[in-house]
Amino acid sequence: MYQKETHTRTLIKAISWRVIASLTTTILVYLFFGRLDLAATVGILETLIKIFLYYIHDRAWSKIPFGIKKVEPFVVWMTGLPLSGKTTIARYLKKLLEKEGIKVYHIDSSYIRNLIPEIGYERKDRIIHLKRVAHLAKILQDNNISTIASFVSPYTETREFVKNLCKNVLIVYVKADIKTCQKRDYKGVYKKALEGKIKNFTGISDVYEEPTDADIIIDTTKNSPEEAALKIYKKIKELFVK
Repeated sequence: MYQKETHTRTLIKAISWRVIASLTTTILVYLFFGRLDLAATVGILETLIKIFLYYIHDRAWSKIPFGIKKVEPFVVWMTGLPLSGKTTIARYLKKLLEKEGIKVYHIDSSYIRNLIPEIGYERKDRIIHLKRVAHLAKILQDNNISTIASFVSPYTETREFVKNLCKNVLIVYVKADIKTCQKRDYKGVYKKALEGKIKNFTGISDVYEEPTDADIIIDTTKNSPEEAALKIYKKIKELFVK
């Protein structure tokens, strides 16, 4: 959420600062000249004049755009096979953006699945699930919070839905071949899918519709998560930070 300082707040800040500064001046005048009346007069005059000048100076700077960055809230939608590296890259990207002072929320598939555990993995269930996530991203965006969403999102239909619903959408295809993903399979989910223990598993028993219009393609067999996050970060700054 972006904040705008009111005139009243600026005035109160000016008064509180000048009380401290003028009290210091009053004490110094008294120490040098030993006259309480002179010290009080100087202190009061300085307070009134400098409160006015500070107020004018502060409001003048509020009209000057120099040094202020405007950020258009965006949605980074990361898609790719399971264990292609989406979540890891998203975490690095979030840190880079936060260092820049950009408000961003990371929505990950594992978090949402824990919130809605009853949703299935068939095509119709996945589409409903991802449309809910898209609406969540839209709500955050409407409140000036950018979003990084890391989901397999295997179907073109849902990715198009996100692009039509939200503004400033960056589709990132986190690309890795199936063998590489299997090597990273610390949970053993690919093994279970191949054994038929997990149904509708993307890349094994369910289709992955590879994006043909992704804004960025990150090959995680050639780029480290840090390098991938930096590439996306630079693209975001180029497009949405003015």
